[in-house]
Amino acid sequence: MSIEKIINEAWDKKDQINQNSDKSIKDAINKVIKDLDIGKVRVAEKIDGEWKTHQYLKKAIMLSFRIHSMKTLEGPYSSWRDKSNILKGKTAGWGDKEFEEAGFRMVPNSPVRRGSFIGKNVVLMPCFVNIGAYIDQGTMMDTFSRAGSCCQIGKNCHISAGSGVGGVLEPAQAQPTIIEDNVFLGAMSEVVEGVIVGEGSVLSMGMYIGQSTKIVNRSNNEITYGKIPPYSVVVPGTLPDKNNSKGPSLYCAVIIKQVDEKTRSKTSINDLLRE
Repeated sequence: MSIEKIINEAWDKKDQINQNSDKSIKDAINKVIKDLDIGKVRVAEKIDGEWKTHQYLKKAIMLSFRIHSMKTLEGPYSSWRDKSNILKGKTAGWGDKEFEEAGFRMVPNSPVRRGSFIGKNVVLMPCFVNIGAYIDQGTMMDTFSRAGSCCQIGKNCHISAGSGVGGVLEPAQAQPTIIEDNVFLGAMSEVVEGVIVGEGSVLSMGMYIGQSTKIVNRSNNEITYGKIPPYSVVVPGTLPDKNNSKGPSLYCAVIIKQVDEKTRSKTSINDLLRE
């Protein structure tokens, strides 16, 4: 029986899954977590130009919390208590050999959960990476940035200081938050709820984008939701209340311009954000 079939059948009776469940179920769950950790599988991937979510992988993550007990980890100045499968981080016990093989740089105080994948030449400043996240090669997670459960961050991105890419673990069918290749996410920004930020986009500092956020293209006043088109330059803005001229304006994300890949590669971030 395939791992996917085992996981799906276990999910159908998830209330009965625990530490005493059949070994085949526990082995399948643990295999998924291991494969996620090494990047053999990923929760979502782009197939024929569209992002596809592999639900069984998300189900396995959630089932893993049922088959592992709570344990305490004692440190020099504090103690932590969590599920035993992720209590110790991805790199716990690593030495020079393991880091050289993995090929990423990780500075102190960067909690990275087991079951997340970190690509080569990634730089992890003090940040947090949750289980199921996938961070592709060459990306920087800057100071106090966050990669939530199952989020997908592409190649050569810059997730600036204090910014968060939201996790979407439940429900299983929900698309995770996705940051495509070569994206700049400005400081203190939040992208959540399965929003897709298209390749090569530049988001100004302080952007907050969820599924209900209006995304306004200033060139044609088109309003969309849930996806920033590739090579967009985006800044915070407001929309007036159409029914009440004296009412408060509402927050929106404004696409001030779109540039092609050639222009994006030759233009600095600050130039793109200027009018």
